[in-house]
Amino acid sequence: MKSPLTTSLLTPTTSSRMAIPYMAVKKLNFTYMKNLKYLFFLLFLFANNVTFATNEGDNPNEVVAKLIEEIKAVTAKYDLLLDVKQCELERINKALLIAYSTEQKVDLLVEKDKLKSEILELKAEGTGEISKIRYLKGLQIIKILYEKILSLDHHFASVRTLNEINKISNPNQYPEYEKLKDLVASKKDKKSGFDLTSVLGTNTIVSVVQTFTNMLGSSLTKDEKEKELANVDCILDFTLRMQNDLNTIYFETAFLQKSNDKMKLDIELLFKDYTKPIGYVATLENCRTNDDWETVTQKMEEYLAKLKTTTGTSQYKMQVNLEFPIDRLLQFITQYNNFIDQGGKFYEKFKIILNSYENEKQCETKLPMEYKKLKADIDVAIDKFNIAYKPVEVNGTKMKEILYGLNEFD
Repeated sequence: MKSPLTTSLLTPTTSSRMAIPYMAVKKLNFTYMKNLKYLFFLLFLFANNVTFATNEGDNPNEVVAKLIEEIKAVTAKYDLLLDVKQCELERINKALLIAYSTEQKVDLLVEKDKLKSEILELKAEGTGEISKIRYLKGLQIIKILYEKILSLDHHFASVRTLNEINKISNPNQYPEYEKLKDLVASKKDKKSGFDLTSVLGTNTIVSVVQTFTNMLGSSLTKDEKEKELANVDCILDFTLRMQNDLNTIYFETAFLQKSNDKMKLDIELLFKDYTKPIGYVATLENCRTNDDWETVTQKMEEYLAKLKTTTGTSQYKMQVNLEFPIDRLLQFITQYNNFIDQGGKFYEKFKIILNSYENEKQCETKLPMEYKKLKADIDVAIDKFNIAYKPVEVNGTKMKEILYGLNEFD
């Protein structure tokens, strides 16, 4: 049994009031049939392949790709539906040109008016579906990026603390050097020797100068001095050469952590603005903790249902309120990408710094384990910035597709 739509498109009018010549629209009917075949084929694909899935894992690029794919599918679906309506509208306009009775013209005008209303409804439905896709996929991206930012926060918090950096860069923290200081202190000339104050005693350079000064004036033999010096030569060389560089790594990591704290605040504010139009009031942290993402989706469905029944300026405002957060999200993605790019460059710099110690091979057995651990941590961090935290691939073309459904290569 043919549907009313199919019947209206393919069957010549038999009403005595609308006796329009069949051959006048036969050519158009062939076009309708062709469009309908494509339409049914597309609807079949759409029903079987396009879903609003939430299983893209922790890769925002997969979500972006899925977002564009679904927008294209919905756009194609409604383009074909609108093509059918436009063909039908063309059929009515041609019929109006050859209609000869007033009743026939009135019926055609009523049908035309109804068809125009259906076209407007189709456009509104298409816009609503695309808005839903953009919104829900945007929500997924926020969710994924928030997890990455929290992971970065944990990463920076677990990086070498100032106390640990001090252990690596200060010779006073090494047992071998402490042993040398004690030995020299016990053998120094009591009359000419002196002790540093509590403040100067913590200064690496001053402490080393005093130790060597006391050693020169001590009762140690030349062989004893050379033996003790051989025990600490790598430690002193490493700490005096690398102290400033290690402190640079600490303070620049602290800077990255502060920047990440700002990113966390910004994405929480973005989520607040993102969910405000649909009436969701919980914070991003609470939503994540309570796994309340389904409630957000439900609020979105309610908002879209209300949008369909609203008209005029109110409908336009609701649509703008829904679209604006998408633009905010894209701005945040740019901010996130810049931060990840910056972080990766910082860690590449740290790697160069740590690999710059020229006597590493010669002193390999005497270098602290913390130094080797720090090098390994930085290698892991570089991998994370390149893989786990990598930027979201939203270039100009993809941004156009997300915002406007336009592809300059189509």
